[in-house]
Amino acid sequence: MDTLVATTSGSIPVTLRKLYFLRFAFAAVWAVLLFTAADTLGPLSVTLLLIYPLFDVAAAVVDARSARANGTTATPLYANIVISSLTVVGLALAATSGIPAVLRVWGAWAVTAGLVQLIAGAIRRKLGGQWAMIASGAISTIAGTSFIAQAGSDDPSLKNLAGYAFLGGVFFLVSAFRLNSAARHQA
Repeated sequence: MDTLVATTSGSIPVTLRKLYFLRFAFAAVWAVLLFTAADTLGPLSVTLLLIYPLFDVAAAVVDARSARANGTTATPLYANIVISSLTVVGLALAATSGIPAVLRVWGAWAVTAGLVQLIAGAIRRKLGGQWAMIASGAISTIAGTSFIAQAGSDDPSLKNLAGYAFLGGVFFLVSAFRLNSAARHQA
C-alpha cells in the first residue's frame, strides 16, 4: 500500500493530516529564515522566495494523489499546481526588478491561490477540519491585495511575507488537529 495515499476507516485521509503538519513545519521554518533575510533581495531571500511556491506545488501533487485515491475531486489542486508553478517563474523574473515587483507577483499568487484554497476547503467540508482552510483562503486573498498595495509604498519589505507564511502554516496546523479529532470521533 502506498503510504502517501493511505486513509483511515472513516475515509479521513491520513495523508492530509500528515501533509498539513508538514506544511506547518515548513512554513514556520521558512518564515523565520525569510524574516532574517528580508531586507534585501540577496541569494538567500530569492532562493527562499522560489522554494515556497515550489513546496506548494509538491504538496498539491501529494494532496491530488490522495484526493484521487479517496474518490474526491482534485481539480482545485491541479489549478493550484499550475498557479504555483507559474508563480515560481514570475518570482524569478520579478526578483531581477526589485522588492516591489516581487510583492506584486507574490500578491497575485496569494489572491489566486487563496481563492483556490477556499474552494478546495469548501469542497472538502465533509472531511472535517476544513473551516481553517476556508478561512485561510479568504485571508490569503485579502493579504495578497495588501502585498500588491504595499509594492507601491515608500518602504516595501519582504518581512510581511514571512508573517503571511507563518499564519498560513498555523491554519494548516489547526486543520491537521481538527482532522485528527474527526478521525477519533469516527473510529
